[in-house]
Amino acid sequence: MSAPRARAVVAAGLAVASLAGCGFRGASSLPLPGGQGNGDDAYELTIEFTDVLDLVVQSAVKVNDVTVGSVQDIEATGYTARVVVSLNGDIELPANSRASLRQTSLLGEKFVSLDAPAASQASGRLRGGETIGLDRTVRSAEIEEVLSALSLVLNGGSLEQLQVINKELIAALAGREDRVKSLLGQLDTFVGGLDQQKGQIVRALDSLDRLSTTLLSERDTIATALEDIPAGLAVLTDQREELTAVLTSLDDLGDVAVRVIDASKANTVADLRALQPILTQLNAAGKALPESLELLTTYPFPKTVTEGIKGDFANLFVTADLDLRNLPRLSPVPLPSLPALPSLPPLPGPLPTALPSLPGVPTLPGLPGLPLPGGRAPSGTSPAPSPTRTSLLPGLPFGSSSTSGASSLGLLQLLLGGLA
Repeated sequence: MSAPRARAVVAAGLAVASLAGCGFRGASSLPLPGGQGNGDDAYELTIEFTDVLDLVVQSAVKVNDVTVGSVQDIEATGYTARVVVSLNGDIELPANSRASLRQTSLLGEKFVSLDAPAASQASGRLRGGETIGLDRTVRSAEIEEVLSALSLVLNGGSLEQLQVINKELIAALAGREDRVKSLLGQLDTFVGGLDQQKGQIVRALDSLDRLSTTLLSERDTIATALEDIPAGLAVLTDQREELTAVLTSLDDLGDVAVRVIDASKANTVADLRALQPILTQLNAAGKALPESLELLTTYPFPKTVTEGIKGDFANLFVTADLDLRNLPRLSPVPLPSLPALPSLPPLPGPLPTALPSLPGVPTLPGLPGLPLPGGRAPSGTSPAPSPTRTSLLPGLPFGSSSTSGASSLGLLQLLLGGLA
């Protein structure tokens, strides 16, 4: 070996040894010029997977099937694979992005896909150094897993029973095509009717739900009723004959009532027609009838008399101007005699003087139909004429006032008789 070749071999060996000592892991660990995610403004993310399959370093990282970065490192932490990816600095992703392992084709290479959040709206922004955990990562099925599941179905599953099912179905429908066709038509009509009444069906189900809730809340009451019903039915059974007799009597009473109604129908109609004018006039009276009935509570005073009363009493002053010249023409009416005065009990000890006798009650001439105490005015006296006054008694002329031969009791009875 010549000296130049020897020196080249030694230099190559030293280069290999130095690369091995620096942790060189092959050509895949060397950054590729012009690759995605290798610029000065690139940022890194850590993604956790339960299984990375055959993902390798320098695999592509894509967003919407567009390459935006590359896989820089893959390491295992326990039973979790941690994949470090580097993305271009101009790529803006939400903080709640999801990651998945996908395949370019049926037998193509694996790559990491970064997807927008599916269930929630995007929020925040990934700035580098964040970790996408296992709750936001998935992997797609491998072709080997799909073929394995398919072979299980074809070889040991129920697929081989399809031929038996098809043969039995043909045997069951043979010769019954018309009936099956009619059944399918009726089933279509039935399903169509259910579809048209689905609103009513939903309401019925809601009502049934409310009824069930009510029955559940009244469960104790229903249980008590079910316990007491047998005793009540036993009583009804014991009194069945009496109940039958009552119903029979009610039937007989109904027959009698029908005959009575038929017999009195004409009279009842006539009575109702006779009541029609009365009811018409009562209706025409309107408010006059209740107002007149209201006046009875204060007769002979108006209903506003209480407004002139201050306190719980009323003062009434009456002045009567009577012309007694016309009174002799009225026929006197005898008044009943007064009852005798009771005798006084004896006073203890002698009395100095005798008790004076009580004066007799003077009489006034009575009015027709009204008993007055006393008799006529004393003869030979005529009242002096007085100015004309408004009469309190209709039809009785008045002159000057006179109280000769008349007591206060007689005037009061006279006044009350005139008001009556």
